[in-house]
Amino acid sequence: MEIYRIEDLSFAFPGKEKQALAHLDLTIAGGEFVTIIGRSGCGKSTLLRHLKTVLTPHGVRSGAICYMGQPLSETDQRTQASEIGFVLQNPDNQVVTDKVWHELAFGLESLGLDQQTMRLRVAEMASFFGIQTWFHKEVTELSGGQKQLLNLASIMAMHPAVLILDEPTSQLDPIAAMEFLETVSKINRELGVTVIMTEHRLEEVLPVSDRLIVLDDGAIIADGKPREVGEQLHAMGHSMFASMPAPMRIFAAAQHYDGNIPCPLTVKEGRQWLEDKRKVTDIAKASSDKQASSTAEEIAPVVVQFKDVWLKYEKNGPDVIKDLSFEVRKGQFYCIVGGNGTGKSTTLSLLSGIQRPYRGKVLIEGRNPSTMKAKDLFHNLLGVLPQNPQSLFVQKTVELDLHEMLSETKLTSEEKRAKVEAVAALAELEKLLAMHPYDLSGGEQQRAALAKVLLLDPTILVLDEPTKGLDGSFKEKLGRFLQELQARGVTIIMVSHDIEFCARYGEVCGMFFDGSMITSNEAKTFFAGNHFYTTSANRMARRIWPDAVTVESVIERCRNNQ
Repeated sequence: MEIYRIEDLSFAFPGKEKQALAHLDLTIAGGEFVTIIGRSGCGKSTLLRHLKTVLTPHGVRSGAICYMGQPLSETDQRTQASEIGFVLQNPDNQVVTDKVWHELAFGLESLGLDQQTMRLRVAEMASFFGIQTWFHKEVTELSGGQKQLLNLASIMAMHPAVLILDEPTSQLDPIAAMEFLETVSKINRELGVTVIMTEHRLEEVLPVSDRLIVLDDGAIIADGKPREVGEQLHAMGHSMFASMPAPMRIFAAAQHYDGNIPCPLTVKEGRQWLEDKRKVTDIAKASSDKQASSTAEEIAPVVVQFKDVWLKYEKNGPDVIKDLSFEVRKGQFYCIVGGNGTGKSTTLSLLSGIQRPYRGKVLIEGRNPSTMKAKDLFHNLLGVLPQNPQSLFVQKTVELDLHEMLSETKLTSEEKRAKVEAVAALAELEKLLAMHPYDLSGGEQQRAALAKVLLLDPTILVLDEPTKGLDGSFKEKLGRFLQELQARGVTIIMVSHDIEFCARYGEVCGMFFDGSMITSNEAKTFFAGNHFYTTSANRMARRIWPDAVTVESVIERCRNNQ
């Protein structure tokens, strides 16, 4: 059965000559699991929003979209509300009630179902999604992963025929993301619901996808089975190959495609390929290669210090930060990982002076940030990229927003212009300068917000989920740029769920749990010692090379031992 048929769909935003979607032709069958990928701003979210009329963006559109054999525009809103489920990127943007049980029932109430039917469906969904233990909780008490699961359960209570998800795991920690995607796969597999989703985390998504569609500049450039599309992207030399799962990238770099050996897609397949291709005993000997010799280098001074810090939001409330102590030295790239709701972002708010501990000390270069003037704290000292980039936007265009950041500096107009042009080129914003910041895609907003922060030339850069919504190729560019800043002496403190990025570019990594830092170590040592909070490359190669944690390190060892 055909769920969607899209014929010659083109779309341009108001006042834009360039089309966000260009002559798309696409058919999606009932029960398919379809994943759509592409670079930030390629049109993924725009395409998804055209699949439900209430979310369709304003602009000039041509072509046709049919749902269940009839024009989508002729499908009434009640049918669309019940049959087309849509999960947004930010879970907070979709929660509308105060209690978990009421959120589950809200959509059913809106459809006017009788009480007995509502009670049955709510109970059924709570059991299916394992929500019973937090059924009566306030929504505000939930973690990010629980909120996203609640959004999904609330939609599934309406028994949709199709489930559309726009980067639903972008704000979830690795374990919560894995559990969420497994639930989506279960819905597709056991309930027969058609799934259409965009996602940058492809390690867990592609193995359960029936089709992978690649968008580039608003057009479809590849459409097929995930393994085949990966091989096509590699043959094309396309930048989106950098977003493919680690086993596929390692295989492509270490083994020429000859058609006889299937390309591994999962960690399990990658591990089997590695062990079949090489003698483990020989490689194990070779893997005891030279360790980096510890040279007596001058120890850099401490620039950020947390000492016995405790914080609670309410006087009689629970402690959110508990006896937190750690130090960051000048020029370090310090990564902080951990589950949703463990206190990572709260720690950054302490660092930026937004929150003040009731016990302990937070110091930046020996000074208390909560007592410093904003001008002293944020000009040429601390630069903060918040988790929600929209909170930084105050002007009508990206260009005005960038210039606003320099409004209080003593630079000349020409110097300001040159600085804005340079940071716009770095963040690949040249074609977006005339757009309203809120009209950008999630990844584009992230780049624009980062550009604003960098304009103040911070010596300490604090980043909260900077890779959220970014494609693989821009992540590489961002990683190299952060390393360049680090080489110039800039200290970088980054909270992230992107394990692969932290392992590749981070210098030191610490893990948060229950409001405190439970361990920290040199990044590669940290990830090599973990089973869940580690990279796909390490899970694939750890039986042979236990200390290999990045795709690049596994590729290098494969080549050295051929």
